[in-house]
Amino acid sequence: MKFLDLAKVYIRSGGGGAGSVSFRREKFIEYGGPNGGDGGKGGDVIVEAVDGLNTLIDFRYQQHFFAKSGQHGMGQGMTGKGGDDIVLRVPVGTEIIDEDEETVLADMTEVGQTVTLARGGNGGWGNLHFKSATNQAPRRANPGQPGIERTIWLRLKLIADVGLLGMPNAGKSTFLATTSNARPKIADYPFTTLVPNLGVVGVDNVEFVVADIPGLIEGASEGRGLGDTFLGHVERCAVLLHLIDGTTGDPMRDYKTIIGELEAYGGHLADKPRVTVLNKIDALDEEERAFITSEVEAVVPGPVMTMSGVTGENVTDVLRALRAQIDDERLREKKAAGDEEETTPWQP
Repeated sequence: MKFLDLAKVYIRSGGGGAGSVSFRREKFIEYGGPNGGDGGKGGDVIVEAVDGLNTLIDFRYQQHFFAKSGQHGMGQGMTGKGGDDIVLRVPVGTEIIDEDEETVLADMTEVGQTVTLARGGNGGWGNLHFKSATNQAPRRANPGQPGIERTIWLRLKLIADVGLLGMPNAGKSTFLATTSNARPKIADYPFTTLVPNLGVVGVDNVEFVVADIPGLIEGASEGRGLGDTFLGHVERCAVLLHLIDGTTGDPMRDYKTIIGELEAYGGHLADKPRVTVLNKIDALDEEERAFITSEVEAVVPGPVMTMSGVTGENVTDVLRALRAQIDDERLREKKAAGDEEETTPWQP
């Protein structure tokens, strides 16, 4: 399944049905009178956050969603049938944005959350509503209200506990593949990761979700490389894992480049808690490790950890440091096989 995190959608709610102008014409009934029914209500356009989706690819092949209009009223006081609603099912973490691409109409952050974007028009009154002592035979009825038509944007921001940051080839995908069952593309050239990847990581009997995004380069905020739009997928993370490649020759510059792009992106992303890790230490000897670590610590406002995603050295320590930064409410207990077995003794 292809990944799509931005889609433009056209929606229209259903119009209300018109009221009916009708009179009783029955044999042996001396006085008839009006009996026109009301029109039916038009259908609503509703957005629902559902589980099991992590892309907006469905909205690439269908961009127009129109709810059904209500039926017209009929004689004998019969109200027209209401139009069916139409439901747009989106992944959890989807933002609904107005046509100006700035105003956030809704943020779908929970499974089952629903938002009505366009309400259907009310049905018009039939002539039965207009009968009075001075108007025994009204010949008027109201038309139904028209539906609402609008254009919206759907923007997906993945919900994860940890977001991976770093230059291209910093080892982010290797870390995700080592610690989870995710299988991102790994190669020895930059920009192998073109779309975000999610993986569930477990440590000390708890689990949390890690999001890997494409690497950033200097000038990404100005459109260089793959740009910085993918940073939206780590906005909801509780902590950021900043991986620095220890084999590049200038890790301090790489660190400052990533921080500069976070600040250029705006928002509170640069202020989020971060765990800084010097990666690929398996390619360094003890003296090089100590020297590069001390250089990085000189520019990083906090401790710097070391790790090798290939050999697994210090990976568990990094996972524990991430777990310490995540709120307890976001951690999920790991259910090992056999934990759900009944402990009641067997009886015949």
